[in-house]
Amino acid sequence: MRYLILPLIVVLSDQFTKHYMSDLLVLCSNVYCESIEVLPVFKFVLLHNTGAAFSFLSDAGGWQRWFLVSISFVVSIFVAVWLYNIRQTEKVLGLGLAFVLGGAIGNLIDRVNQGYVVDFISVYWEQYHFPVFNVADSAIFIGACLLILDIFLKSKEESVKAALDKK
Repeated sequence: MRYLILPLIVVLSDQFTKHYMSDLLVLCSNVYCESIEVLPVFKFVLLHNTGAAFSFLSDAGGWQRWFLVSISFVVSIFVAVWLYNIRQTEKVLGLGLAFVLGGAIGNLIDRVNQGYVVDFISVYWEQYHFPVFNVADSAIFIGACLLILDIFLKSKEESVKAALDKK
């Protein structure tokens, strides 16, 4: 239960930044795109992603909205139940799941309310551009990294325990 504040913080910061950037910037079109350059490799630009990660399924004709809402909803419930049932000693796992849950709910809110996810963070190097993303996507990425770290830590812990048991 103590990990439930982090998803709330992620959702609130995600929704705030999406609304702020939507008010600040003009939506990109094929002709015009307003942006705010922060660094030579980082800028804010407003995009509406009707697809999944990296705009996968964005041109699917509309059916993908409720398909992605369903997947996001099921994943959010699964992660919330998993988070509720972890042991207090599983701190890295708890943080990872909390970040993933917050990010999934943040993007789920967009899909349900608008039919698309608001993306606004653009990272690039010269002509190479990473797909535009948002705070929720960043939280999901951080959470996934923590889940991978947890796997390695548990594997190492089990190896040490097995070595000690042999002695």
